[in-house]
Amino acid sequence: MNAEFAIELLKTMIYQGLMIAAPLLATAMVVGLAVSLFQAVTSINEQTMTFVPKALAVIAVLLVLLPWIVRTMVEFTIAVIQKMPEMVQ
Repeated sequence: MNAEFAIELLKTMIYQGLMIAAPLLATAMVVGLAVSLFQAVTSINEQTMTFVPKALAVIAVLLVLLPWIVRTMVEFTIAVIQKMPEMVQ
């Protein structure tokens, strides 16, 4: 395995990780911002009010996107397995 191949593989792995994590992180950020704005407007400072909506929203997005996440990971795994002969050389 030469340096260019290793760098390309690492770059692809990081890209795949970001693509899978981005929707979940964006959902948590948007819901957290909305709850914080609601708390600032109403002066309600309850700790569980920030955690529960974020957790429910992330779980909902995860359930909706689970087929896409699994398909993406399987395609990436198949691509890496197919490139294994190139890694040995």
